[in-house]
Amino acid sequence: MDSARANQITVHDSIPAKPDLVRLGIGILGIGTSGPLIALSAMPVPTLIFWRNFGGAIVTAPFAFRHRHFIQRSGMKWSILSGVLLALHFLGFFLAMRMTTVAAGTGIVALQPIFAALFVKISGGRIPSRAWLGMGVSFAGVLLVSGVDLQISFRSFLGDLAAFISAALAALYMIVGARAQETVETTTYTTICYFTCAITVLPFSLLYSLQVFHFAAREWWIVAGLILGAQILGHTMFNSTLKRVSPAIVSLVIFFEVPVSSILAFWWLNQRPDLWVIPGIMMILVGCALVVLRARPSKILRLEVIT
Repeated sequence: MDSARANQITVHDSIPAKPDLVRLGIGILGIGTSGPLIALSAMPVPTLIFWRNFGGAIVTAPFAFRHRHFIQRSGMKWSILSGVLLALHFLGFFLAMRMTTVAAGTGIVALQPIFAALFVKISGGRIPSRAWLGMGVSFAGVLLVSGVDLQISFRSFLGDLAAFISAALAALYMIVGARAQETVETTTYTTICYFTCAITVLPFSLLYSLQVFHFAAREWWIVAGLILGAQILGHTMFNSTLKRVSPAIVSLVIFFEVPVSSILAFWWLNQRPDLWVIPGIMMILVGCALVVLRARPSKILRLEVIT
């Protein structure tokens, strides 16, 4: 990272301007619809992931086409790898939304900053000592949530495990996505990434003879909602602020996805998480906030929104 870019990231550690606050607010509502819509859908998971990302790629492709002359081979390579990681993340996240409550699943997936920090540590980076406290608090929250879910059903516990793995994959997707956007425009990156994600999960549907085309109109409306809400209003709005807003601020804002998704799940699905799950979710979010706030802006990789 050159000094100009490092200085650019450092000055972003401030309250966003009003236009970006509006974008972030819209982004929260957009990604907040993801979990409940996934839980509402009866479409097979690989098929639902395929149509959500294929539709997202179609929407962003016209904007990416304007930057077609600036695509570098390295940027293409990292964008494709990011799409594969996104597909694996989505497989875990979508399964979690079907197997456990939306509140528990989204709460555990919020561990993404924890895994990102650990990956930075493994790669030779430094984690401030006080950030380890946040990791401990979040881990205790995961144990509480998964312990309660195991008492409810083994299926719910497996959903928590899928969410946990999904959080780790989301962090890897974030790191690789940041690398890709060093040499390609955001719209180009998202188009390649979404298309690769769609193509990666399609064989799962074909291999297991899952339905791909013939669904009731209700299912297609849910797909449209995921494309418009989670992919466009969620992903796009958050990504559009990253050149001006600190990734630390954006990651903190994304935590609000958990209560938004939980409220919508209660409204649309009548899902009432166990009373003891709520303190666990709060511990996860508080721990993640401690990690993000203790990290230097120059040490935090660009955040990609992946719910």
